[in-house]
Amino acid sequence: MTLLRTITLVLSAAIAAAPTAAQNRADAQPRAVAPRGALGADEQANIELFRRVSPSVVHITTLETQRDMFSMDVTQVPRGTGTGFVWDAQGHIVTNFHVIQGGSGARVTMNDQTSFPAKLVGAFPDRDLAVLKIDAPAAKLPPIAVGTSRDLVVGQRVYAIGNPFGLDQTLTLGIVSALNRNIESFNGRTIRGVVQTDAAINPGNSGGPLLDSAGRLIGVNTQIASPSGASAGIGFAIPVDEVNRIVPRVIRDGRFVRPALGITAGSPEVARALNLPRGVAVVQVGNGSPAAKAGLQAFRRERNGDIVPGDVITAIDNEPVTDLDGMLAQLERRSPGDSVTLTVWRGGQTRRQAVVLAAGE
Repeated sequence: MTLLRTITLVLSAAIAAAPTAAQNRADAQPRAVAPRGALGADEQANIELFRRVSPSVVHITTLETQRDMFSMDVTQVPRGTGTGFVWDAQGHIVTNFHVIQGGSGARVTMNDQTSFPAKLVGAFPDRDLAVLKIDAPAAKLPPIAVGTSRDLVVGQRVYAIGNPFGLDQTLTLGIVSALNRNIESFNGRTIRGVVQTDAAINPGNSGGPLLDSAGRLIGVNTQIASPSGASAGIGFAIPVDEVNRIVPRVIRDGRFVRPALGITAGSPEVARALNLPRGVAVVQVGNGSPAAKAGLQAFRRERNGDIVPGDVITAIDNEPVTDLDGMLAQLERRSPGDSVTLTVWRGGQTRRQAVVLAAGE
């Protein structure tokens, strides 16, 4: 048998054994899809919660003014992003103060991608809260359902909807991992009673809602604890009871007016040097202030150097006062014109004194 005939026979056998085009098409068909069955009850609950609440969550873009170096034209350009939510059908949007801080303007984008310019109504930096307002049709402004934070328990499920890294309408879930945390606001004031969660919260989630399993607002996401700057499973939300107390007053007055006693508090060093009890040492009383009308007396130094004993406020309405920040937090729960009873220490003697609160600065 010649070499040429041998090669011909081998090729003929290979061609005969090769699959046809029809066989190739049959082999390239996708696998049959296995039936999935119904989604689990928890999955269905997640889907329904997101479907119901997401129209109330908005994407906030803060703007800053820039001047073109050649034309000298002034334009507004994006500065940063965050999250907010619809408070009422009048177009009030709640977010964090630090989301809009330093910006010259803001735009609010709804979940249907329509966008509206926003104006600042007011803010309360001590609680990292701000209120914006947009002029949008009522149909685009479904207010978020408001819950309560006073009955939260560690371990209950929570959800966060926001715009992490600018990725809008993102849902994450977790649990309440701790309660009554204290964190520092962006102006140095302590925010007390904060909700801690392990739901993933990242840059861009700030100002967005933390929800319970009923889809009710239970907090406003504000900060994370993370060595990397991204979610490490510890996020913090301002409790909704604080939000529900502050936001209506910001809408009404354009700012949060804290009730005031009209005193200046001494530093912790002064209290330690004078061996005073825990509380707020009064070192100055404003003329005509509620404290002056109630007869409070400030610590002062005589010309010969002797210290004249003054008052230390140790409780308000029987709730202990341990420092100035704690006293301010207690006063914030009242309104100007409210009457409170102070427990006052002076020179080893304690008395109770009624005071009518005035509007602070």
